[in-house]
Amino acid sequence: MKNFTTKYLKSDIKSGLVVFLVALPLCLGIALASGAPLFSGIISGVVAGIVVGALSGSQLSVSGPAAGLSAIVLAAIASLGSFEAFLLAGLLAGAMQLLLGFLKAGVLSNYLPSNVIEGMLAAIGIIIILSQIPHAFGYDEMHEGDFFAINAAGEHQIFTALADTINYIHPGAVIVVLVSLAILIAFLKIPFLKRLKSIPGALVAVLAGVAINEFFKATGSSLVISQDHLVSLPVPESMDQFLGQFSVPDFAQIANVDIWVVAITIAAVASIETLLCIEAADKMDPLKRYTNTNRELKAQGVGNMLSCLIGGIPITSVIVRTSANVNSGGRTKIAAISHGIFLMAAVLAIPFLLNLIPLASLAAVLLVIGYKLASPAKFVHMWRNSKKFQFIPFVVTVVAIVMTDLLIGVGIGLAVSIYFILRGNVKLAYFFKKDKHKEGETIHMELAQEVSFLNKAAIKQTFAHLPENSTLIVDASSTVYIDHDVLKLIKEFVDEGALERKITVDLIGFRKEYKIENSTTYVTSIVTDNGDLISPTNITNGNKVPSNILKVKELEMV
Repeated sequence: MKNFTTKYLKSDIKSGLVVFLVALPLCLGIALASGAPLFSGIISGVVAGIVVGALSGSQLSVSGPAAGLSAIVLAAIASLGSFEAFLLAGLLAGAMQLLLGFLKAGVLSNYLPSNVIEGMLAAIGIIIILSQIPHAFGYDEMHEGDFFAINAAGEHQIFTALADTINYIHPGAVIVVLVSLAILIAFLKIPFLKRLKSIPGALVAVLAGVAINEFFKATGSSLVISQDHLVSLPVPESMDQFLGQFSVPDFAQIANVDIWVVAITIAAVASIETLLCIEAADKMDPLKRYTNTNRELKAQGVGNMLSCLIGGIPITSVIVRTSANVNSGGRTKIAAISHGIFLMAAVLAIPFLLNLIPLASLAAVLLVIGYKLASPAKFVHMWRNSKKFQFIPFVVTVVAIVMTDLLIGVGIGLAVSIYFILRGNVKLAYFFKKDKHKEGETIHMELAQEVSFLNKAAIKQTFAHLPENSTLIVDASSTVYIDHDVLKLIKEFVDEGALERKITVDLIGFRKEYKIENSTTYVTSIVTDNGDLISPTNITNGNKVPSNILKVKELEMV
């Protein structure tokens, strides 16, 4: 691997272990939510960790089965008639992602506003918290890890599950989550524990949860947490059963149009989610590195092709695994790869031990991650350090994602952000002020650094409302670009509008490439190429300045 370093090896492996603990129930839960075999979630998790982790250009991003795709996968399996037919669609989707990478489609991520990305991170933090509260209290009807909680009917379940949680509080689960949270907070706050770099707090919290529940079992306590509220990993009894969990695509349906429609849908959604998560991962990177998004699309394409070839479900870069990686000290792709290796080893060697882990302990780990992503300090920081047109899209993105899903919410946030960008661009086209003079009004219009066609309407309105017999000074000293349509508008005003209303126009600071030629109007001064100021003698009498003078003196115009 290029730029491989062992500098962060210990912290990366520790982080990989934490991500493994987070990823295990997510793999199972998302497979369940997708209507796919549970083992398919494990397959995709292993492929995403080892293969995509190795091929990806991102040092921090961790991929896995995608919660955002679960509803699409669920509907696709039902409409295509078999899981094997769906696997063919997933394989084709991966090939399409690979092609998008070679076509350099990853550049689209460069156009995502930072306030929308920050809003996405905060929203996912809130969703993590909301989705884990039921598990923390022992109510596990909602699929573990399916952030947007889409059930078979396509219903949004987060708030329903929160309401139902009140009626299904399990005292044993509450004890486990409180102890686990106390351990996690202690590892974050107590100096002695913070210095124990080789022991992840999440592992200690999970082991404590297992020990507490085993104690409940040994003592016959009513607080015991039943298997329904523990990790549920398939445990094959023979090699034949193990190999029987793998599936292959049904290549006989390659000519089925529906297969291609599903493939295009998965490729588009998976690519967008990946690009969003890569942008977010780069923002979280303490080392401030940037990911080649085209390489990422290629890696995801290869990963999806391999995953679906052996019976896994589609994968994307996943922000929850990624944030768990960053917060646990992961600094290179070794963390992502090791998490995949841990998944594979666990499935092969100790599935029965993993099935002892209470979901409440894992919920505690995710609650801490969610809080870090959506802490009140982040909202205060955005309010204090952002202007209105940055803060409002941030908040809208948060609310929209929480109330809908990732892609729709980001789309709404982007729309609001674009609106404020356009609105701000129109308003910031120039600085406008009036000065009172004995001879009459003088109006100063200082053009911005860039004046685009979006500013045309605002400048036109300003010209329309100028009082007669006034003086207009248009200063382009700071301007480096002016759109052709705006240039034409100013020229027309100089030639006709100002003349008719006896408005004196003074154009200063304009660049050579934006000359106005053959123009005549009432002017107070003309600025030449070398900065000399010319005041024609007949201006005071209201006479026109001949066009040839303007032409000869090379009036500079933005």
